[in-house]
Amino acid sequence: MSNAKYPTESIYNLLPKKESGAKVKPRYVSKFRPTVVQESKLTKDAMRTMGPAKVELPSPDKYLKKHSKESKPLEVTGCSKDTHRTCTYTKKKPPIPSRTENPLIHTKRDFIKTATAKSKKPQPVCVDTNTGHKQPLENSGLVPKYIKKEDYGKVPTYLQQRNEEKLRAEEEYNKFVQEQREQRAPRRLPDEERLAVLENLKKDWDNVHREYQSLPFIINTMSQKAYKVQLEEEMKCREKNISLFESFTTLYISKD
Repeated sequence: MSNAKYPTESIYNLLPKKESGAKVKPRYVSKFRPTVVQESKLTKDAMRTMGPAKVELPSPDKYLKKHSKESKPLEVTGCSKDTHRTCTYTKKKPPIPSRTENPLIHTKRDFIKTATAKSKKPQPVCVDTNTGHKQPLENSGLVPKYIKKEDYGKVPTYLQQRNEEKLRAEEEYNKFVQEQREQRAPRRLPDEERLAVLENLKKDWDNVHREYQSLPFIINTMSQKAYKVQLEEEMKCREKNISLFESFTTLYISKD
């Protein structure tokens, strides 16, 4: 008997196990990397020598002289009596005008208009806060300027036009409804037509009654029975209409 140890049986051991492995995302590489590398190589190749590659060499005639880099003192000019002072002006200033001379003043200002202009009155203001905020009194709403207009309290013209159009539309609608009612109203039957219709109904009843009287005494077939029933119904209908025309003297006929 072998002493080998086996794991305990379980249904979970029969299921396929998924391989647990962390997936590493690919490293991010910029799409501009080749261009950056190429540009960096170009700049490095341009400065491989000492200083810029293309520099004009100094001419042998312009060699460095003695005391050429020292600062020079300012030159003394003869425009002033004092030798310790220097004159920086190349041209002399104009002389001072005399008392009798009227100097020309170049300006666009009209002195006559400004001298004769009247002083403006200060615009009235309204202070509406404790911090001193102010605004024009005319726009503050405290001045009753709108009630002094000529059209104050009157209906605007556009509202009058709108009301007139509304009344006109209502009148046209009422007129249309009245016409429709008149067209659909029942017509009164005159007495002459009523008597003529009554006489025709009586004649029809006589004709139907004559045919009914002419039927045989013994009826055996189905067609004769149906014809008899039809004649009886027609006689009843005419009798009903005759009684209606005889009982009512005023009758109305609908147009529908």
